[in-house]
Amino acid sequence: MKTYSTKEETEKTVLVTVEDKKRPLWPLENRAEELKNLAGSCELSVVSEELVKIKKIMPDLFIGKGKAEEIEALVAEYQADVVIFNNDLSPSQQKNLEDIIKVKTIDRTQLILDIFARRTVSNEGKVQVELAQLVYILPRLSRMWLHLSRQKGGIGTKGPGEQQLEVDRRKIRERISKLKKILKDIRKHKELARIQRSKFSSFSIALVGYTNSGKSTLFNAITQGHAMSKDQLFSTLDPTVRKISLPGKHRAIISDTVGFLNELPHHLVESFKTTLEETVNADILLHVIDITSECLEGRRIAVLNVLEELGMKDKTNIVVLNKIDKVNNKNEIERIKRDFHNAFSISALKGEGIDELKDEIIRFMQKDHERIEVVLPHRHYSLAKTIRENGTVEREEYREKGLFISAYLPKSIKHKIFKRLKEKK
Repeated sequence: MKTYSTKEETEKTVLVTVEDKKRPLWPLENRAEELKNLAGSCELSVVSEELVKIKKIMPDLFIGKGKAEEIEALVAEYQADVVIFNNDLSPSQQKNLEDIIKVKTIDRTQLILDIFARRTVSNEGKVQVELAQLVYILPRLSRMWLHLSRQKGGIGTKGPGEQQLEVDRRKIRERISKLKKILKDIRKHKELARIQRSKFSSFSIALVGYTNSGKSTLFNAITQGHAMSKDQLFSTLDPTVRKISLPGKHRAIISDTVGFLNELPHHLVESFKTTLEETVNADILLHVIDITSECLEGRRIAVLNVLEELGMKDKTNIVVLNKIDKVNNKNEIERIKRDFHNAFSISALKGEGIDELKDEIIRFMQKDHERIEVVLPHRHYSLAKTIRENGTVEREEYREKGLFISAYLPKSIKHKIFKRLKEKK
């Protein structure tokens, strides 16, 4: 069952951002601006934006009935096709709002899923998007059947309609189970690929950050590559992994993955765990932050919350304050840097600060290095190549019993060397 959006014509939309609780790091206007950007990512035409403050969430409509009727009037005035709430709505709240507003009403999660469906290219990404969509759709199936019954006269009513609804629920559950098995196989394949890459280097770096913070631009700057980089939300969904060589014969694996978002729904994180495994398995994270963001601290915390959900709260990270080329006041850059431990200011677009960032990565890599002095017998001469490629060689000389090498190596490589030396012919 495929659920990808195929609608190409521009839909007119009314955006509704509701402030139901105090978010000091996320002002209402900033949340509304982000919703507008998300809508733009789906090529929607925004005809009206509503900012709504409520004292408490209404269990039936989320907002008050009077406000829902005001939105209905806006929809009629602008002939809007869809209303998008910047909040997660329960299935019953969506149904009740649509009964009043009279047009399709969706929430933030459904909008994000639509963006994912449009942007993902890889087979892995498509499987993850479909899984997330089906998990989202399942509890809302009755509402969707209600739409169908209105359009086609009676489908979804008592009797055969309810039986068909249950059949569809069973089909969706079966499809979800199948997709999870497919992702399990993908995970095994990716683990084999990781093992192969580890032959190049045992050290891995992952870029994390809020969506549109400039991760892909930094990835290109470090790797001298051409990964897709656009000034838009969720420009990168499918993970990209590259091998890089750093000064001093240091080598590493670096990955760029999907950007995070504030209050990212739990089931989206669950569905995309396969993609995010590159982050989970990394030795160090580069946490990229847009220094020009008005919600800089809020975005930082949003990323840390997702990392915590992935079990990575305590993983070592380097804070990378990006887009300094857009900041005219250099004193402001230094002021922001003081708020972070171990922060580097860069312009990934202009290449400023990249060399200093690479030096810091190398310093971190060297913390994991140990000195090794070993004589390689003739049958193990091939290990010399492994040592040269993964470490810093101090001295080499041929001796009666074999090749003597003194070098600094990552601990994992050192252990592999000694393990091989213990093996018999």
